[in-house]
Amino acid sequence: METPTPRTPRKKMTKQLTGKRDDTPLHSAARAGNLVEIKDILTKTDGDELKALLSKQNQSGETALYVAAEYGYVDMVEEMIKFYDIVSAGIKARNGYDAFHIAAKQDDLEVVKVLMNALLELSMTVDLSNTTALHTAATQGHIEVVNLLLEADSSLARIAKSNGKTALHSAARNGHVEVVNAVLSKEPGIATRIDKKGQTALHMAAKGQRIELVEALINSDPSLVNMIDNKGNTALHIATRKGRAQV
Repeated sequence: METPTPRTPRKKMTKQLTGKRDDTPLHSAARAGNLVEIKDILTKTDGDELKALLSKQNQSGETALYVAAEYGYVDMVEEMIKFYDIVSAGIKARNGYDAFHIAAKQDDLEVVKVLMNALLELSMTVDLSNTTALHTAATQGHIEVVNLLLEADSSLARIAKSNGKTALHSAARNGHVEVVNAVLSKEPGIATRIDKKGQTALHMAAKGQRIELVEALINSDPSLVNMIDNKGNTALHIATRKGRAQV
């Protein structure tokens, strides 16, 4: 059996079987890593039947493409995406993620590349809170995925979540200096963007302990130091309250 090697660790069998109901044969083949079976199903199914099969969601809301992407099967994703369009590939599971987003979340660079090469528009999809894959990758510090997405379309960094936070806000809050520098290098004007609380990325950085992150933001735009949030706090006020003497 032709079994692709996953880029991300396989889930334990107990996790695989929990809550996974209404899987189609395509889901099952994807979950098992059976590329031969995947090819067989796809070539023997056509028309409306194939379209329905590709879009079919199990009880977790996952399509077969999502399953293959989640397990990190690069070769399988590369084969399957040939049959998907932007609508079916962008179908979200119940967790709010589509195949592209889950790959970015898991830092699976190769799967992200395959999906982007096939359907670049997938990079623009958002979850239920208007979070892009770039934002999720930035939040978790996945610098290679972040760089790939910024290189493809740096305007992604300007898309804010429903709470007003950009990828820069979240990267700063989580102390990811490399990601902050990467975003600023592509979209320097984003430094002064505020969220719904009126806070900038510098306010976020002041809550942490990475002095180099604070310096990077101030160097990008010194006016950040004097910007106040909806409660009248500057970043320095927040740092003082948090006991961040080094900031």
